[in-house]
Parts: sequence; structure tokens; C-alpha cells
Amino acid sequence: MEQLILDIAPAPAPTLDSFVVGRNGELLLALHALAAGNGRDQFVYVWGQSGCGRSHLLSSVVTAAQCLGRAVFHFDVSAAAADDALVVVDDVHQLDAAAQIDLFNLHNRLRAGHGALLVSGDAAPAHLTLRDDLKTRLAAGLIYQVHGLDDAEKAAALRGHADARGFRLSQEVADYLLSHAERDLPTLLNLLDALDAYSLANRRAITVPLLRELLNA
Repeated sequence: MEQLILDIAPAPAPTLDSFVVGRNGELLLALHALAAGNGRDQFVYVWGQSGCGRSHLLSSVVTAAQCLGRAVFHFDVSAAAADDALVVVDDVHQLDAAAQIDLFNLHNRLRAGHGALLVSGDAAPAHLTLRDDLKTRLAAGLIYQVHGLDDAEKAAALRGHADARGFRLSQEVADYLLSHAERDLPTLLNLLDALDAYSLANRRAITVPLLRELLNA
């Protein structure tokens, strides 16, 4: 199964439109506005557990902003973003002490100018193990939790992904995936890609027995 997954063509680049909204409608509206530079808020912080889609969202905002001609920078310890740029920081909870100081200073510079900052982490600002002054800065803007999908929403996402790949996913196969595989959406979508490849390689229809065979390979 691992080799099948490796052989699959790369997935399309994530976009805001391809994100399965679920209970995150307000967050998606805020990110569209941030990417376009027409929102009222300069600073947005998103958080949620691993696999909830935080990285998908940040990558999507970068793509959307660049398509609109905005200057976009991924933060690192040597970031020298213009004061009117959009700066994106993924997994802020992993920053070391020096990077935290740099991000604090960058936040102040962007606030004094016309730039924007989009940050993601694995917890709400108050619960991050970061400098107190940086946590205060992160808590000063818009804060959104990225809510995970329920089973019905995951099944709908799987069916939509299957449709995009050109095959129909039955409810039985979707239910089996949800009950016998890791439950985060990226893993489920990768398994669905592997199942499609396995079906084509073996010239067999996508059924529960075929999926069971793949999972046991």
C-alpha cells in the first residue's frame, strides 16, 4: 500500500474553494478577505488539532493572495517582509526562542504599517508555550478554531474527491473507510487515491472487498 501511495500523481495545490467548509464558514470568509487585503483586521490566528486542515488553509491563502498580486512571505528567523506584505506562519508552537522574538518584532512592524499576519498553532494563544508578550500579540487579532468534520461531512468530502478523480464512491466503501482507517481527512483522501490506483492496476471495481484487500496489503 505504501508504494501505491508513493506512485500516485501529486494532488492539486490546496485552495480555499477546495477546503471542506463544515462548521468553518466564518473562518473561510475571513481568510478570503485577508488574502484579498480588503478585510478590516490585520491579524488572524487559526488553531486546531493535527489533521484539521490548518496547513491547507494557510497554503490556500498564500496561493489566493499571490494570484491577486499581493506580496506574500513565509516567516523565518531572517524574514524581511515589507510593511505592507502578508506574512504567513505555520505551526507557531514550534518556534524557538530567537524566532519568537523575531515574530514579536515583525508583528509590531506590520501593525505600524499596512501589512497582515496569518498564524496557525495547535492551541488557542493563551495555551501556547510561547513568550507571554507574543501570546498577547497573537490574541489581539481575530482567533478561529478550525473545527474538524463529522462523519457525514467526511463522507461527503470523500465522495467529492472521488468525483474529481472520475469514479463513484459508494456509501458502503465510504463507511468502511471511516470505520477502519485513520480518521483525519488527509489520511482518508490519500487512502482513497491509493484505492483508485489499486483498482486501476487490478482492473477491479471499487468495492468493500477491494478496499479490505488494500488495507491488509
